[in-house]
Amino acid sequence: MNEPVTAAQSSIEKTRPVSSWRSRIRAFYHSSEAFKGYTLLSPTMLVMLFSMCVPFAMMVVMSFWSQVGYEFDTDFTLANYSKVTEGAVYTQLLIRSLWISAACTFATVIISYPMAYYVAFHVHRRKMIWIILMTLPFWTSYLLRIFTWKVILGFNGVINSGLIGLGLIDEPLEFLLYNPNAVVLTLTHAWAAFAILPIYVSLEKIDRSLLEAATDLGDGPVARFMRVTLPLSLPGVIAATVLIFVPTVGDYVTPALVGGPDGLMLANLIQAHFGIINNWPGGSALAIMMMAIVGIIAMAYIALTRFAVRNIE
Repeated sequence: MNEPVTAAQSSIEKTRPVSSWRSRIRAFYHSSEAFKGYTLLSPTMLVMLFSMCVPFAMMVVMSFWSQVGYEFDTDFTLANYSKVTEGAVYTQLLIRSLWISAACTFATVIISYPMAYYVAFHVHRRKMIWIILMTLPFWTSYLLRIFTWKVILGFNGVINSGLIGLGLIDEPLEFLLYNPNAVVLTLTHAWAAFAILPIYVSLEKIDRSLLEAATDLGDGPVARFMRVTLPLSLPGVIAATVLIFVPTVGDYVTPALVGGPDGLMLANLIQAHFGIINNWPGGSALAIMMMAIVGIIAMAYIALTRFAVRNIE
């Protein structure tokens, strides 16, 4: 009679550590909000790990290889990076890419801020409808919007045809298309929604009593905007700037379609390395260098703007 009891007790004792660990994990899960958040994010983080981090690590490793015909020479080398740093063409394309992206970012934020301001402060009913109407053009294909601007700015496009029909010009204007200005204009329209939404969220969160207090203290509309509205909306402006600047630097579709030879960017050369040139290690080194430079610029911009915001406050 004692043997079955002893066996049952031993089995219970074996299962106690497992149940205790489960109860501890369950208690920790319910007590830690951060652990709950990471648990909810774990599927997304796994997808990002295998779809972004792993290819990025492979690209970093490949940048230290060399291309020999259709095969890779896996011996460690810094030739790709030295070629990038010493080549004048790469420097010129990088400067042009940064300039185009900065101009696009500035134009997009300047255009989007008044639209977000109007919806946040002057629309009191059905704001969601206004937001949907502002973002409705961006529901169409990205390529379709680029081709639309190509038709508008073309030699026989809407602008040239209209000006010729009005008798204002005799020949089509050639500077409208296939230049950096066309790239900036097209990118500004393509990324406007990504600036409107974060700026609108920042403006919507502003406590209206602060504006009333500024008015009671004698501030006019301009002074109230400069001292209250603009500083409190800077987080949205910073987010919009980063959201636009970082991806537009690496855009290669828009420059290829509307930029022409003078509007090509460094991303076009990277795409050529992985395609026509068939030099994947060289393209990987170009991409890594570009990502590092853009990352440094973005972090420096965020740090400077945060410092400015703290000084304003």
